Amino acid sequence: MIRYISALPAPEWENALPRSLCILGSTGSIGVNGLRVAEAHPGMFAVAALAAGRNVELLARQAGQWRPGWLAVQDEEAAAALKCLLPKGYAPRIEVGAEGYARLASLPEVSCVLAAQVGAAGLPGAVAAALAGKVICLANKESLVLAGDLLRTICARSGAVILPVDSEHNAVFQALRRREKEVRRIIITASGGPFRGRDKAFLATVTPQQALNHPNWRMGPKVTIDSATLMNKGLELIEAHHLYGVPAENIGVLVHPQSLVHALVEFMDGSLFAHMGTPDMRMPIAHCLAWPLCADVGVAPLDLAKAGALTFAEPDLQSFPCLSLALRAMRGGPDCCTALNAANEIAVAAFLDGKIGFMDIPELLAGVLGDAERSLYAQPPAEAVTPDFLAGCPGAGEAFARLADIEHLDRAVRLDAGKRIASL
Repeated sequence: MIRYISALPAPEWENALPRSLCILGSTGSIGVNGLRVAEAHPGMFAVAALAAGRNVELLARQAGQWRPGWLAVQDEEAAAALKCLLPKGYAPRIEVGAEGYARLASLPEVSCVLAAQVGAAGLPGAVAAALAGKVICLANKESLVLAGDLLRTICARSGAVILPVDSEHNAVFQALRRREKEVRRIIITASGGPFRGRDKAFLATVTPQQALNHPNWRMGPKVTIDSATLMNKGLELIEAHHLYGVPAENIGVLVHPQSLVHALVEFMDGSLFAHMGTPDMRMPIAHCLAWPLCADVGVAPLDLAKAGALTFAEPDLQSFPCLSLALRAMRGGPDCCTALNAANEIAVAAFLDGKIGFMDIPELLAGVLGDAERSLYAQPPAEAVTPDFLAGCPGAGEAFARLADIEHLDRAVRLDAGKRIASL
């Protein structure tokens, strides 16, 4: 039986227009496509807040078009640069860092948060949005990998809603159709990335340029490398576990190179419901932002007569061990998942910088995960500070105490991973 992470939006949500959006990660691929969806339906959406990291040039152009009252960037240096790029006469409030992202996500005037930051950096904003009871269109899988149980607890208290933007989880969400009690298994698909069918000897020679050449999807560099190693699918397994409350043994992965079937749901009678569609992220983004409406965003419908054969295969865990490492981390518990994610972010950055090879990524992760399983990264409780703008939310103190502990462990693992890379 499925136990979805949150309730669905209240019936009045459908008619509460325009929906006031906060987009965390507006300059990434999901954020850019989110704004494309909003632009296609101007009467449905208004943009109240935009947040990015350091791509201030693109953020300034987005802000100039949408004129939100709030912006956020990574640090003070980026904020200073952003101010110089904004149109004359337009003076939004600019916040910085994790607390800035959290403030934007919890603004009273915001009704919907598109959480699209990449990596662990997206967790504070997702937690703040949940504490404030927002409708969260979640594209930041790391939030669930690091703190799925916490987000489930917060949503139950605050009434926050999580709608899954990841194409696979959105496909599961659509295929369920209120049949949660009848589900036997969830199956998510993987394209196999650019190196499907290759052996370890070839993979040891892979360059960043080759790994960034995904055959089906246009994504940011970190997610694209994760797709090439199958770590992206591993993180999605953990995400599915928290989103739908199902154990690892009830979640499967099939390699489907055509990327036309995004997920399948197996029911107790043995039937399979498959969600199919053109590989374009505007569809799952629009499904969440416009819920429960079906919004046309200009994606060409799938022509099955021209699609050709659809193939499925079990993943090659020998050549792509990251998927097995993610399953191992999920069984090891929250600290193991946090450690695996932190090490992966460091390893991917090192690979893109040419400091390590492609197959060094799973080797590094296996070493870190082994230490996490032996509790070698155990940290004393970290000092937690709850931002004043969230202090009145039930459970905020507990949530930020947990966040502080996660960030404390995350820093320890990143430091260790960096040392391991330097010694290679």
